Parts: sequence; C-alpha cells; structure tokens
Amino acid sequence: MHAQFQNRRYLIPFRARLLPQIFCDTLVIGSGVAGLRAALAASEHGEVILVTKSDVDRSATTWAQGGVAAVLETTDTDDAVESHIQDTLTAGCGLCSPSVVEQVVRSARPRIEELLSWGMQFDLDENGRPARAREGGHRDHRVLHAGGDATGKEVVRCLSSRVCDAPAIRIFDHCFALDLLTTSDSGNGSVVGAITHHPKYGLQVIWAYATIIATGGSGQAYRETTNPPVCTGDGVAMAYRAGAALADMAFVQFHPTTLYVAGSERALISEAVRGEGAYLVDRRENRFMVGRHEMAELAPRDVVSRSIIEHLVETGETNVFLDARHFKPGFFQKRFPGISQKLAQFGIDPADDLIPVNPGAHYTIGGIWVDDAARSTINGLYACGESSCSGLHGGNRLASNSLLEGLVYGELAGRMSAECRPTVNGNGNGNGGRAGLSESSKQIISDIPLSDRGELDLHDVRSSLRSVMWRHLGIVRDGPLMDDVREMIEFWRRYTLDKIFDDPKGWEVQNMLYVCSLICESARWRRESRGTHTRADEPARRSDFCVHDLWSRMQRPEDAPACVPCAGDAAADSDAVVGQGHEG
Repeated sequence: MHAQFQNRRYLIPFRARLLPQIFCDTLVIGSGVAGLRAALAASEHGEVILVTKSDVDRSATTWAQGGVAAVLETTDTDDAVESHIQDTLTAGCGLCSPSVVEQVVRSARPRIEELLSWGMQFDLDENGRPARAREGGHRDHRVLHAGGDATGKEVVRCLSSRVCDAPAIRIFDHCFALDLLTTSDSGNGSVVGAITHHPKYGLQVIWAYATIIATGGSGQAYRETTNPPVCTGDGVAMAYRAGAALADMAFVQFHPTTLYVAGSERALISEAVRGEGAYLVDRRENRFMVGRHEMAELAPRDVVSRSIIEHLVETGETNVFLDARHFKPGFFQKRFPGISQKLAQFGIDPADDLIPVNPGAHYTIGGIWVDDAARSTINGLYACGESSCSGLHGGNRLASNSLLEGLVYGELAGRMSAECRPTVNGNGNGNGGRAGLSESSKQIISDIPLSDRGELDLHDVRSSLRSVMWRHLGIVRDGPLMDDVREMIEFWRRYTLDKIFDDPKGWEVQNMLYVCSLICESARWRRESRGTHTRADEPARRSDFCVHDLWSRMQRPEDAPACVPCAGDAAADSDAVVGQGHEG
C-alpha cells in the first residue's frame, strides 16, 4: 500500500477551534439497525447525537428483504440455539470466533422480545407467534420475517420511531461525517468526536466522550451490488485514517441472486425465495446446484455464488434463473409482495416465467476490528453492524445473521460507551474516551497542501474503480490480476487523494479508494481460498491462514498485516477443499 494512504490523516483542512462546536456524550454515526439500536442504548446514560448522511431510513437495513435469524423457544424443540451456533460456525469456514458466535446467538431472544414489546410487526403463524422460515446455510426454520420480504423496513420503522421519541437523542440527517477527531495522529490517542458537514450549516465539530461507527458496508465499491448508494465505506475509511485496525478486508460476500435485467440496476431476490423451494436452473432448465452441494440451492452463499459463476463459464451463458413456477397459485405474490412488484415492472410473472438472476456484492464481512464489547483498537471508538468485524461471520456470513448482529452489537456498543464518560471528579474510566475535553484537544489542526497535479473526472474514477473491483476482486480472484488492480488504484490515488474536495461526492470517492485498496491488499496477502475469498491461483484452504489479518495506518507500506490467531473450529479447517460440502 502506498505511503499516501498512511500519511493522509484528514480529508479536508480545518482548525477545530474556529468551527461551530457541538457537544454530546455519545456520537453515533449511521442510522441502520446497528446505529439506531446503539443510539437507544447510549441514550440511557447520556445525551446522544445520531449523524446520518441521508435520511434516517436510507440505509442497507431498509433494503433488507431477508429476516432475523433467531431461536425464540426456551425448550429443546426442533430447533435449538446450539444448532444455530453450529450453522454459523460451519458457514464461517473456520474463521468465526466461537465465543462471539455464542454471545450473539444467545442474545437473539431478548433482542427480539424487545422489538416485539416496541411494536415490531413480525409475520405470524397460525398460533399467533412469529413465523419461522428457512434460508441458505440454515438446517432448520429459524428466520423471522416482516411484511413477507420487507423485514429491514419494519425494523427501521420500529427503531426509528423510538429514536425520534427519545428526548436524549438528536438526529442530524443529511450530515456527512468526514473524519474522526483524535488527540494524537500516532494511533495511540483517543477519539474525541468528528468533523461533519451539513449542506445548510457547513462544517461543524461534534465533540463526544464516545463515538460509535455504524455506517454499514462498502457494496458500492462494486459495479454489481445489492447495496443502496449510501454504502461507500465511509466509516471504515474514517476509522483507518484515525489509526484503528481493520480486519478481514478480503472477505466480501456476494449474494447469489440479484435480478439480472439488461440496463437496470440490480435488485435483490431474497434468499427466502429459495428457502420456500425455488430452484436455480440454467436456460435448459437444468438444476445445476444438485450434485454440487448436499444442500443444493440452500448451500451457503459463497458456495452458491461461486457455483453460478463456474456454471456460466462452462455454458457460456450470461445468467441463470430462479424457477418458482411450481409454487401454489398466489403464494409467491402473498409471500413476497415487494419482489412481485419489482418483477412486474419488467413484465416478469413468477407463476409463469423464470426469473433471471446473477450474483452481486452484498455484504462487507471485514471492517473495524472490535472485541466482544464492541471496542475498537482506539480509545473512545466503538463499532457495530456491517462496518465492524467482530469475528461473528468468519469467512462467510450465514444468511439473516446481519440484522441479528446489528441488534446485539448495537445495544452492546451503546451500553458499553458509558465507560468513556468522566466520573464525578472529571477523570475518565474504562476505555478512556475523551476523559474531559482538554484545551489542547480543541486545538486540532489539519493542514493539507494544495495539489500541483492534474485532475481526473470523479465520475470516471468512481465508475472505473467499481468496474475493476467487480472484474478482478469479485467472486473469483487471481494474484497477477490483483497486482494490476493495485497499480490502477495507485494511479487513481495519485490524482485523487492529493486533492481537497468540498462536497460528499468527492469525499465518497476518496473513501472508496481507501476501502478498495484495503480489500486488494488483504486479498493479495491471503494466499488461499476460503469462504467468500476464492483465488484461482491459490485454490486450497491453508491452515496457516486461519487468522484474522489486521491492517492499520500505523504500518509501513511494505509491512505484512498483524495477525490474530483464530479460535475457530480447527478440525473443520484441517483439510478442507474449496467447493466441497464441508466448505460451507
């Protein structure tokens, strides 16, 4: 990685003392499930400001069609907590943290009961209890849905209504968080807030004892994605510039089924469609997943996505299809009203037509490295949801575990942020945090020299970056081609990261360059194939890479990442072969 990625501390020049000053106890950046839940928890012990760069409901959570994986029964029925834990570990390909998996899965019941008490409208079964569906990688029916295929939208409605009613929470919408403010640029200081930009009020400094990043993933780094436009990796890039360690950046999950219609944006076709019995077929209506994995269409996402790409290479076709024509009359429209409406826009009736699909970038598994209390490696900074990496997902996320993680780690981050507040005598405790804002902290200055290089068109950089990431850092990767990507990013970096922009479009492109560079470096370093990371030149899974790779701005460009040994299932990692059933 080039030195400029390490040297650039802030995106814009500023003098903190000369800007409008806003104070709070906890600053939450991001308004998806994790950010909303974190804000609610933090508001129980202090004043909270929630910053979101668009509307509160414009997050990947709102777009989530899948449900929440959770075991609600208190007795040993056909499903069990242990089964959910094992399915998560299996899908994670030996890289999950077993203690984190158990913590999250066992926290599902209180978090779901909490939502129900707040008015969450889950779909119910004939007994009036939340209905349970099955999705890929799950051996049992344990996925809860709302509105058929609108679970995320209902989660956001439920949580945001409580956030808006909470007197201790202020919402700053359409407010872009540019960078975290730290007491030191060396990586061993504390985060004391953030510098933000609002289209009406301009630049502002928000000081906080604790800051929580919940900005979601980086799906917009890829040309083909299910993510909304806001998912440009801003929080991960901010944390990296502030000196926090990032982990497992090579692992990006690709959803097997996005609607493939030429000239249109990709739209997610929920995994629940296959969970209800839809088949994956090619143009000859051959079910090609049968024989590739014991769970066929319900294999973990990395297996299904990779199988689709391999089958397209073998057949020379451009896409595959979902076949739901055997569903009972009217079932598809009743179970998936949102998807039915989207398909109707293109004249597709799932009762009579095959649904054209292809994989697309869906979930960023890597992110800000956090411990089991949502703490990052920097004092005062917490992270939760897709922008974090806790070890829950390992090398491949189990379907519908993301909303669960956002609920559990969001609550945890908000609750734990109380440790940063000063005690009565003014001293900080726990994680340190701001420990009482000093006058020296207010003197933070960012000086950035004007560039003497030519300019590149930002739209072209963004478009080209997304295209090359899709082609060479997508589902199947290759060492020499990733070297080429590195050179391309270096070129765009040279003419983009040296610039000072004054609007979100420029800042987003700069953040995307950081994130894409880190994905590339991690993927080049990880000389194996595991989970969502498949290398054509390194097809075997290697036990010496059963580690979490950590990347920090404090490293020299030529340094290898720091590695944290993984406490995952060593037996499952011993002699795995990519593509076989136990790969999961």
